[in-house]
Amino acid sequence: MKKLCLLGLFVSLASHNVLAATTPAPLENKDAFISNLMKQMTLDEKIGQLRLISIGPEMPRELIRKEIAAGNIGGTFNSITRPENRPMQDAAMRSRLKIPMFFAYDVIHGHRTIFPIPLALASSWDMDAIGLSGRIAAKEASSDGVDLTFAPMVDISRDPRWGRTSEGFGEDTYLVSRIAGVMVKAFQGTGANAADSIMSSVKHFALYGAVEGGRDYNIVDMSPVKMYQDYLPPYRAAIDAGAGGVMVALNSINGVPATANTWLMKDLLRKEWGFKGLAVSDHGAIFELINHGVARDGREAAKLAIKAGIDMSMNDTLYSKELPGLLKAGEIEQSDIDNAVREVLAAKYDMGLFKDPYLRIGKAEDDPADTNADSRLHRAEARDVARRSMVLLKNQNETLPLKKTAKIALVGPLAKAPIDMMGSWAANGRPAQSVTLFDGMTAALGSQSALIYARGANITSDKKMLDYLNFLNFDALEVVDDPRPANVLIDEAVKAAKDADIVVAAVGESRGMSHESSSRTDINIPPNQRELIRALKATGKPLVLVLMNGRPLSILEEKEQADAILETWFTGTEGGNAIADVLFGDYNPSGKLPITIPRSVGQIPTYYNHLSIGRPFTPGKPGNYTSQYLDDTTGPLFPFGFGLSYTDFSLSDMALSSTTLNKTGKLDASVTVKNTGKRDGETVVQLYIQDVTGSMIRPLKELKNFQKVMLKAGEQKVLHFTITEDDLKFYNTQLKYAAEPGKFNVQIGLDSQDVTQQSFELL
Repeated sequence: MKKLCLLGLFVSLASHNVLAATTPAPLENKDAFISNLMKQMTLDEKIGQLRLISIGPEMPRELIRKEIAAGNIGGTFNSITRPENRPMQDAAMRSRLKIPMFFAYDVIHGHRTIFPIPLALASSWDMDAIGLSGRIAAKEASSDGVDLTFAPMVDISRDPRWGRTSEGFGEDTYLVSRIAGVMVKAFQGTGANAADSIMSSVKHFALYGAVEGGRDYNIVDMSPVKMYQDYLPPYRAAIDAGAGGVMVALNSINGVPATANTWLMKDLLRKEWGFKGLAVSDHGAIFELINHGVARDGREAAKLAIKAGIDMSMNDTLYSKELPGLLKAGEIEQSDIDNAVREVLAAKYDMGLFKDPYLRIGKAEDDPADTNADSRLHRAEARDVARRSMVLLKNQNETLPLKKTAKIALVGPLAKAPIDMMGSWAANGRPAQSVTLFDGMTAALGSQSALIYARGANITSDKKMLDYLNFLNFDALEVVDDPRPANVLIDEAVKAAKDADIVVAAVGESRGMSHESSSRTDINIPPNQRELIRALKATGKPLVLVLMNGRPLSILEEKEQADAILETWFTGTEGGNAIADVLFGDYNPSGKLPITIPRSVGQIPTYYNHLSIGRPFTPGKPGNYTSQYLDDTTGPLFPFGFGLSYTDFSLSDMALSSTTLNKTGKLDASVTVKNTGKRDGETVVQLYIQDVTGSMIRPLKELKNFQKVMLKAGEQKVLHFTITEDDLKFYNTQLKYAAEPGKFNVQIGLDSQDVTQQSFELL
């Protein structure tokens, strides 16, 4: 009888535990809700939440749904429609605890409407335009059921050999930091829990843009001062703006891979910066700890990652395979797992998914009839942002804008290249919806003039590179060659040029040449395209180069050959129309370079704000025993901040409100900018500061503020810049962030070289 009673008690307790395990937790209090939920979770369910799965051949949809229903997956990426995501969320709702899934995607510079690549967005120096691109991307992605994006990418890039230069915002810490905050707020809108917002996961943390030799996935070896001063601030700016997540970089930092770097992930990110969001590994990065040589096997790799603070494992299986055994053996603590699970659940809470798992998926009856319908695009906004992102590098004898009555020859392999218009990481953009340069110029001309087209050259004559580019693109051929011999293509282009009044040549890179895993040792335009340009120049007709590229290209020879050069980067869905707007003068270009253009690859790195040295080269003076290259001109081909307009601007001498600044005071630097030309136009007035003498060597100048201003022809405006002690602070050798008393130079100009200067003293 006693045994029966004990058995009954056991059954009763077991029933009670099951009941407790499925009791909904109150939603009102985030911490209480998550704590309550975690008490109900089994170890397998907890580890399941740490798995971020890529949908593909290795994990078919049927298996994914089965695993989700079993509580073994926390999120997926690369599913980008409501009908794709709904069955997976349905499976989550069949799981024991009904913990919702989140769905992630690389929404970098647009979702369905593709905006200019990030390097081009930075060229606009227009925070409103950049923010608009991010807000529209969030609206489009959320309407397709996407909850989180792995963006913005805020890696400082000072080596254009690196293919992912295209994905970032350039070389300058201040400019990239400003944009980082704007993009995070644009993606997350009024909050990551809003139906039309997506959570931002800033990347790649950290220092990925500084890989040695510009070679992707390479090591980073950097002094702490340079790290804190130049490379870390953009990540911090994104986090301060509220980014809900970080994606961890693939590179090592001073000998320790980021994915196993406890100092980076815990001491810096969590403790020093106070980050409380989700940390996600990059694709397969935990397994790659074996290749790095810090883990002997998958078991040790999983241990290093979870103890370093990597919450979610992207597309590898090591957490699910190894964490249970590591815990049982006492090699990790339960708290290591629980801390990671808590961040995953908190992110889902912040995305609003516990309140409504179908917040962004909606009901089936509300799904768009055609997901790819043109009516779902934001063409007008894309066109406007694209126009703002182009940089006019040269315009000899007012070659531009073109006259619509002129007979124009359009040549080059990128004139009819819809896939290349979109650039790298073009999300769910459709090449068929891209407006090519040929399309845009044809539409702009209408019946006013004939447009003569000739391809002139293929992207490259290097078969090895061509094969690689086509292998890189999984869905279709990246580059389709014209099979005719090179001389036939050039002869056809020369004939077109001779029959025209002016020649426009669309040249540069295919989008795959500026992409992840597409580092280059040669940043010239491919040789066969250079042959085309030489042949066009020989016709004697005015030559306009329209550059399409994802990195600064060394165009020393082309600068001399061309009468005008327009840097368009990769302009997105409406690129052809936007470029035509600029070429024909319907829009006056206003972009400025966010990255220096070197004369040759041998000059790299050529960033503008390099440190002072003991034997600097001075233009116009003998170069012996100074820091120079013997075989070329010292200095960039085009400096940071440079960009022309169809009008002219002048700056007055600067006025300072005082020649001294107290630590708690403010200083006003003012300058009058005037449009001295005949067209209305915009320009970017830039403020730089130099710390003349410090406890350690300091940069020759640093961007500290800028204003983009529109002026009518003949109009002038006084611009004011406020300078405080915060603008003068830097990280010293003890990593203390402070300003030091002494002399400072203030420079204001229309680029980083052509400036007016005054000085003041910090007391």
